[in-house]
Amino acid sequence: MRDTRESRLLLILLVAVAFALITVDIKGGEDSPLGPARHAAADVLGPVERGAASVVNPVANTVRAFRDTATNSGRTDQLARENTELRQKLASSDMAAGRTKQLDDLLRTAGAGGYTVKAAQVIAIGPAQGFSWTITIDAGSDDGLTRDMTVINGQGLVGRVTTVAPTTATVLLASDPGFSAGTRLEGSGEIGFASGGGDSPMKVSLLNGKAQVKNGDRLVTFGSQSGRPFVPGVPVGKVVEVQANAGQLTKTVLVEPFVQFTRLDLVGVVVVPPRTDPRDAVLPPAPTPGQSQTPATSAQPSATAPAAAPAKPNGGN
Repeated sequence: MRDTRESRLLLILLVAVAFALITVDIKGGEDSPLGPARHAAADVLGPVERGAASVVNPVANTVRAFRDTATNSGRTDQLARENTELRQKLASSDMAAGRTKQLDDLLRTAGAGGYTVKAAQVIAIGPAQGFSWTITIDAGSDDGLTRDMTVINGQGLVGRVTTVAPTTATVLLASDPGFSAGTRLEGSGEIGFASGGGDSPMKVSLLNGKAQVKNGDRLVTFGSQSGRPFVPGVPVGKVVEVQANAGQLTKTVLVEPFVQFTRLDLVGVVVVPPRTDPRDAVLPPAPTPGQSQTPATSAQPSATAPAAAPAKPNGGN
């Protein structure tokens, strides 16, 4: 239609008529004279509306479903992140609590033996030299460590220092097949030599072939001159088997170490040996018959020497 004066007048007339019909319909209410026309239009347009709705509604529902899915996915991701953060916090809390207990056990053992120790964290485990059983700790010559120092934890003997760098050191574990240390049997004081057994118990050869020994007996380190490489009195393990030695000058026993070498975390390097041999004082009270043996960490600190005093660097390797 061309934009002429007649077309504009016609449009204005139609708008005026539409407003008049709407006014009449509203005032008439249910009795409106336009009611029959409205019902007729509804009868004609109703099926069209329903058909259009049947086509449009699935699309709208699909769009709504995608929107809800995206919202739910976002909430799920948020919950997953919150759960992960919570688990990390719990793990950190458990780790901190575990290390606190390890430190307490280490200090208790050091106090009982009169050892001055430098606490260190295990930062690596595995063969550092050849195929030996070793760990690497985060303390070195800058912390006063030198070769052939005894390494312990809250349970007992861990090993000895073999290599020292300014900030790290390598420790040969007592479980290494090439490891050897002098031992003393609890009570009787029978002397022997222990060697590492890898995943198996340690093997101890008692010098006295007639020594009275039985399962459950416990051993500590005999000690070395000037406390190198081993200080005396460190718990080693308990006897789990006495081997037959008919006609032999020595007696061989198998010993289960107190230390769990696959779970090492916090250790202590003995930088100052005890003034006197603690002998069996670091061991916990002997268990009564029928009672399981208590780990060496239950030993009470002695009042003869300070435990875990900070090491003074001596600048040696």
